[in-house]
Amino acid sequence: MAIFKDWTLFEKLWLLAFTLINIYLFFAWSDSLIGLISSISGMLCVVLVAKGKISNYYFGIVQTATYAYIAYGYGLYGEAMLNALFYFPVQFIGIYLWNKNKTVHDVKGEDVRIKRLTKAGWLYTLLIVLVMTVAYGYFLKYLGGNNVWNDSATNVLSVSAQILMLKRFAEQWLLWISVNVLSILLWVSALISQGGNDLSMLVMWSAFLVNSIYGYFNWRKLHIKQSLEVA
Repeated sequence: MAIFKDWTLFEKLWLLAFTLINIYLFFAWSDSLIGLISSISGMLCVVLVAKGKISNYYFGIVQTATYAYIAYGYGLYGEAMLNALFYFPVQFIGIYLWNKNKTVHDVKGEDVRIKRLTKAGWLYTLLIVLVMTVAYGYFLKYLGGNNVWNDSATNVLSVSAQILMLKRFAEQWLLWISVNVLSILLWVSALISQGGNDLSMLVMWSAFLVNSIYGYFNWRKLHIKQSLEVA
């Protein structure tokens, strides 16, 4: 398949392993079909982001829509609103912005130019994240949501990381690592307290964590490569 043409062996094995785990959970634990679709489309999305491929957004459209529906059913209103009202429309914005910033050398026109944050940029980002986490946490508490502070931190970090992703900053991955760790804890708590068979959500976020670590190092490598090509 053309989509896997320039994938490394690690990327192929990573995707295959987590896909098989999700399929096993679907049958062994009577997992929901929508959870399986969300998890697999999500994994395809994030690994394509790690490779700097514009096609990630097409899988992101599917993942954000299905995940919002699942999160709403567990009372994770912050997660539901984040995906339905922010992530879903942002996929279309990402397609537009990344297409405007493709690398010249890429024959297929799918790779994007990568940037790095300055120290001042990091400071502003962290201050905004802190203030918005507190404010959004109180809003979720007012709505009567579950795990409001974890939910709030996850959502604010996610929005910040998504904005950095749209602007093609490699540092987005450090925020995604934090998001993925918090999301794993969030779903462990939700499944223990409320029950349910959506274990694919845990598998998906675990896969996202592995991918975010890989994505950070891969984007740094791509940035150096692109800088040398420009020079």
